[in-house]
Amino acid sequence: MNKIIKDLVKSTVISIGMALTIFCLAGIVFDIIYGGNFSLEGYSFTKMVAGSAIVGLGFGVPTVVYNSDKLPQPIKVVIHMGIGCVIYTVVAYAVGWFGGSATIAQGLIVAAIQLVVAFVIWFCFMRYYKKEAEKMNEKIQAMKR
Repeated sequence: MNKIIKDLVKSTVISIGMALTIFCLAGIVFDIIYGGNFSLEGYSFTKMVAGSAIVGLGFGVPTVVYNSDKLPQPIKVVIHMGIGCVIYTVVAYAVGWFGGSATIAQGLIVAAIQLVVAFVIWFCFMRYYKKEAEKMNEKIQAMKR
């Protein structure tokens, strides 16, 4: 139980950090696109930072599903990404990352980009942890010799 809480805190901190980093990088891109005239009013920046942290929680907290040996890996991924993407979509509309004036086509494009980014990040973490497991297995095998 203690390991689960430790893993949950670690994944939450990492995911919030990643969400806020992505938010800052996106802010830089928009600042450059608007030639330094990118401005926010009515606590929009504060709402967006809080929204980014919530998105980080939305992707970080569901990672506890990977601690279960009872569920197959594809189901774990669907649960993790499903929760994260739903939270992202709700927060994105709530804080104004994409407004109500978006067309259906624009909404589908944004959803596709969201899924691609989420799965690229997930894939990178999966590869990292797989390599870590391989290193541990090699060390165990070397200790046996």
